[in-house]
Amino acid sequence: MGTVRVRATPMPPTVTVETPKKDIVFLLDGSDGTRNGFPAMRDFVERVVEKLNVGPDNDRISVVQYSRDAEVTFYLNTFTTTQDIVDSVRGLKHRGGRPLNTGAALQYVKDNVFTTSSGSRRLPGVVQMLILLNGGRSFDNVETPASALKQQGIVVIPIGTRASDRNEQQKISYDPNYVLSVSEFTDLPSVQERLSAVMGTVRVRATPMPPTVTVETPKKDIVFLLDGSDGTRNGFPAMRDFVERVVEKLNVGPDSDRISVVQYSRDAEVTFYLNTFTTTQDIVDSVRGLKHRGGRPLNTGAALQYVKDNVFTTSSGSRRLPGVVQMLILLNGGRSFDNVETPASALKQQGIVVIPIGTRASDRNEQQKISYDPNYVLSVSEFTDLPSVQERLSAVMGTVRVRATPMPPTVTVEKQPSGKDVVFLLDGSDGTRSGFPAMRDFVQRIVDTLSVDDSKDRVSVVQYSRDPAVHFYLNTYTTKGEILDTVRGLRHKGGRPLNTGEALRHLRDNVFTTSAGSRRLQGVPQILYLLSGGRSFDSVDAPANALKQLGVLIFTIGSRGSDSRELQNIAHDPSSALSVSEFTDLPSVQQQLQSSVEAVVTDVTPESPTVAVETPKKDIVFLLDGSDGTRNGFPAMRDFVERVVEKLNVGPDSDRISVVQYSRDAEVTFYLNTFTTTQDIVDSVRGLKHRGGRPLNTGAALQYVKDNVFTTSSGSRRLPGVVQMLILLNGGRSFDNVEIPSLCSQTAGVQERLSAVMGTVRVRATPMPPTVTVETPKKDIVFLLDGSDGTRNGFPAMRDFVERVVEKLNVGPDK
Repeated sequence: MGTVRVRATPMPPTVTVETPKKDIVFLLDGSDGTRNGFPAMRDFVERVVEKLNVGPDNDRISVVQYSRDAEVTFYLNTFTTTQDIVDSVRGLKHRGGRPLNTGAALQYVKDNVFTTSSGSRRLPGVVQMLILLNGGRSFDNVETPASALKQQGIVVIPIGTRASDRNEQQKISYDPNYVLSVSEFTDLPSVQERLSAVMGTVRVRATPMPPTVTVETPKKDIVFLLDGSDGTRNGFPAMRDFVERVVEKLNVGPDSDRISVVQYSRDAEVTFYLNTFTTTQDIVDSVRGLKHRGGRPLNTGAALQYVKDNVFTTSSGSRRLPGVVQMLILLNGGRSFDNVETPASALKQQGIVVIPIGTRASDRNEQQKISYDPNYVLSVSEFTDLPSVQERLSAVMGTVRVRATPMPPTVTVEKQPSGKDVVFLLDGSDGTRSGFPAMRDFVQRIVDTLSVDDSKDRVSVVQYSRDPAVHFYLNTYTTKGEILDTVRGLRHKGGRPLNTGEALRHLRDNVFTTSAGSRRLQGVPQILYLLSGGRSFDSVDAPANALKQLGVLIFTIGSRGSDSRELQNIAHDPSSALSVSEFTDLPSVQQQLQSSVEAVVTDVTPESPTVAVETPKKDIVFLLDGSDGTRNGFPAMRDFVERVVEKLNVGPDSDRISVVQYSRDAEVTFYLNTFTTTQDIVDSVRGLKHRGGRPLNTGAALQYVKDNVFTTSSGSRRLPGVVQMLILLNGGRSFDNVEIPSLCSQTAGVQERLSAVMGTVRVRATPMPPTVTVETPKKDIVFLLDGSDGTRNGFPAMRDFVERVVEKLNVGPDK
């Protein structure tokens, strides 16, 4: 693995090293059954704490109370003195509640209290101790969370009463000999000396983890792909713990190992990308918070394709092109519903090393097809047995480090792609049940005429009724045989009403996109065949126009149940709307349709390449009025932003974009440093939903973007002199004071004017002169601001003053 850590032993060996400081968490049973005994618990905690050596570099203390769920009273880094802790404990009130979920409480303290952000010093090797005061049998299972605590080296000491379950306490305890018991909580003083003795024993036995011995090994990009389907619900916590343990052994950093986690069932969902987190603790915290998705069927093939297309990419943090080892660890608990061979082969062709880990419910043959090397396949009986293969996984990863050869750099020659991107949108509503086989045959015949196998044409099929369902995207299949096999297996969806408008909108936002395989931005013709057998229940005009604005050529075919006027409105040209009596007559219009398509595609000339004139980079924020009054106009705003963005030179060192929507208050959709590509921004803008709300507080929104978006932490490059620009799209008078002139206009017809204004700004805006830094002693500065009633009007000026002073300081951890 990237860093060889000697410290990875869950149950440390006995050695005589004095390690006085400890992180101690008291977990107190606050359920209905302990109401009478709670004051005695509180006094006991107080007496124990008073004997400890409390301090930020000595003993740290946390208190958590639980019943049905757990609640932190204070964390390990909340208080640094004995008196503060004692005062807080004395004020502790009994929570009450039922049932008593000790298992959930143990899991909670593991995930939320024994963490670096909460003050735990586990990673530097400080003894971790949990003292559980419990007065009843747990309603839930305690074994899994207790085992997870032990694996992290957390020493659990349970103290129970006669109402507790002795067997349960022994399962929870780090060592069965550590279990303490009293008749009632009022008898706790009788075990205080015994507890001190146990804690003393632990102080001698628990060894801080020795310093990490770093062996220089190649860095890696590692993606964990986790089966989150219905069949893995019980095993998911064990998967999560396994990922955590593997990550803790890696050398995580932006220039070292990078990690991503993806969960899947029917479809895949990224938890975080390779460039989202840069520290072990951030990754571990995110993994601990991971919830099981559920769902079926299990589409492992689609998930493999998804990570290839969306995670092992430069924009998501992959360093494949520079030659960094690419690794996919698949934890899978069942047989895939779809085909895995093609996407697995595509991953291997890119040099991505896939290591599958399955259970007895997995298909061994399938796992070997997926694996980069059949010898890399690992297997356990249940996911709870994953610790048994951790060393084997490390060995395999070590082998990969030696064997994996980066792919040679690709030499790219700019060439306009040929071919077409063809999408079939099929009416699958109740009214087309009898005609659906004929539609399916029609699609097969058209596909037969396309040039799929030589990578010219791409095909997608979508079926819809009330809502749309994508059968496969433009980049799902790369051979004609795969497409035809899938089309032959299509089942009629059924359902009503027929929402053609919604289906067209879905295609625009989810299918005619780069991430789904569309090559629109490269100038490849975009073709949509709509086969519809009835009148749409919703409006089709706006979504059809939106597709046309993207340059999609729409051909419609209706039956006698269709609305011919509606289909003509949808088609890119009225002559492209064809009709048959029944769908069984589709062969009669096939030749006419194909001739029309070829004629139009020949006429379509891809946009000529943009001649780039070197202009200064800009930070641009779009502030959109999302109040009740702009509901109807909001789609036009969204389209306008998209068109403007597509003309910009987006990149981390070029133009940066942010979008904020507001009504009563403002909400950031994404910051200036959230996205670094045009496509990512466009995809986010297309998914933007109208907020609604009133009144319209434009003044507050302007103040918000100044304070929260045009800042260094949000990606603004104002201080280095980059042009800062705010484009406000506003449809009403502000309810509050704006104090600066505003220009309100309709979006239609102003884009060219906007471009001209932006061009003027590029020429006129002068970067701030560089700051001359004089070496001065470092300082700790506190601003104490009068926030009383008498300073209400002057407070904004105070705030601005502080900002100006801070901008002139040399801020840093050692400055």
